[in-house]
This record gives sequence, structure tokens and C-alpha cells, in this order.
Amino acid sequence: MDRLLTLEMFVAVASEGGFAAAARKLGSSPPAVTRGIAALEARLGTSLFHRSTRAVVLTDAGSAFLDQARRILADLAGAEREIRGAGAEPRGQLHLTAPVMFGRLHVLPVIGDLMAQHRELAVRMMLIDRNVRIVEEGIDVAARIGPLADSGLKAVRIGEVRQMLVASPAYLARRGAPAAVADLAGHDLIGTPGPRWTSEWQFASGRWRLGAPPRLVVNTVDGVLAAAEAGLGIANLLSYQLAEAVDTGRLISLLANEQPAALPVHLLFEPSRARLPAVRLFIEAMKARMRTAGLV
Repeated sequence: MDRLLTLEMFVAVASEGGFAAAARKLGSSPPAVTRGIAALEARLGTSLFHRSTRAVVLTDAGSAFLDQARRILADLAGAEREIRGAGAEPRGQLHLTAPVMFGRLHVLPVIGDLMAQHRELAVRMMLIDRNVRIVEEGIDVAARIGPLADSGLKAVRIGEVRQMLVASPAYLARRGAPAAVADLAGHDLIGTPGPRWTSEWQFASGRWRLGAPPRLVVNTVDGVLAAAEAGLGIANLLSYQLAEAVDTGRLISLLANEQPAALPVHLLFEPSRARLPAVRLFIEAMKARMRTAGLV
């Protein structure tokens, strides 16, 4: 059986959790998928799945092979798209992911411009405040804020953002402004259960441990901003999230001399995507956007 087809069958069974579901996804039949997996296991000399009447579960060898199989298929798809479209007008679907507010403020305007200029280009965006697995989710480019983990992905740094503490004028009139990091212990803090909220905050002078959980926890950046503007406490957010509220005076920056080192903003993508016209244009457009926004 065709080796590429058996790889596609393997990834489909692993993703769908069964032979029948994989067959439906591939437009094939369960017996054909079963034969394909058996042929792949025979070629590899190992079992890839534990099979029972109730479940199909990857073996240790299958788990180790899955990421490689997905990468092979993604590389092949990227190579085919590159051959079809190298140097041509961007077309087809571009899959992107970004943090929610960063995507809304900075990625969507770029995408709007690109789609207006290139009528054959379609975009699928996933705005989510967690890191998704790029290969497994079929993502072409991911925007990431903060240090990057080691991986086989290519990273292009496009800018940086900073942590900022802010509060409303009404809150500061009522409670006063902290003069030093240690003064935060006497203030109301607004927390969020997102990835940036921890029991320690980083400052230029070092880490500061929160003595107790914040009295108010809000699960979205927009919600934290609204709570801070309503005078409910001090918020710890990123400069791009706060720019408009600070510029208009609705929020006041605190302890500016204690801001820690800037956090880098990268675009991540598989090396095979690098020469695709849509990816190239998106990266260059995002660099320009960050320069215009003063985030470089």
C-alpha cells in the first residue's frame, strides 16, 4: 500500500480515535484503513495502537511516531503549495493564531488589508490566550508573546511589549499610589486566571511574591481593563493592551522605574511555510504594523 496513504491513515486514526471515524474523514472504508495501519505496522516492525472493542489507543511507539508523521505530511503539503504558488499571487487559506487582544488590535487590521489587496486569499484565525500546537492544529503562522521554548519551528521577532501596572485616577485618589514594589501588599489587585497570572510578579529589582490571592479575578483582558477603569484595583497587563486607556488618561501607569525587561513578540511557523506567498506577505505586513504601533 502507498506509504504516504498509510501515514495519512495513521494520523487520521490517532486524531479521530478510531478506524471508522478515520475512514469517514478520509472518504475511505474501515477495512481499507485497517489494512493500511497493518501494512504500516508491518513496515515499521512495531504496533502503533492498542486495540480493544471500546477504544483505540496509541502505544508508546505510536505516540513517538505521531509528531514525526504529522510533520512529514505538513512538510509535503507545504512543499506542494510552494511549488504551485511560489512567487505567485497569494491564494488559498492562511491559518493563523494569536492571543485574543493582540490579534484583535494588531493582526486583524493586517489581515483586512491583505484580503482587500488579494481577492484569492482566505484566512482562518484562532484567537486564544494559550499556545496551540502549530503542526497538529494545521497553523501556518502563530503570534507568540514572551520567551520561546526550543522547537524545530522558525521564529521571526517582530517587536516587543512591556509589563505595566495601572490603576484609575479614582482608585489612586482613594488609596494613593504605591511608591515601591513592597507597597503593593497594601493595595487591591485585579487578577486573571490566564497564563500571565502567577503567585510572583517580575520587576526590575527582582521577583515579588503576592501574599494572598487577589480579591478580584476576571477571566479576560477586557474584563480586567474594565475593572481597573472602574477603580476596583491595580492591574498588571501588557503595554499593547493598555495603550489606549493610558493615552486617554483612563488609567495611570505605576512604578514605571520597576518595569522588567521587555517581552519579545515573535511569529512562529514551520520552515516549509517560509516561502509561501501568503506567509511572506503576512510576516512583512506584521513587521510594518509593529513599527507603526511603536512596538519595536
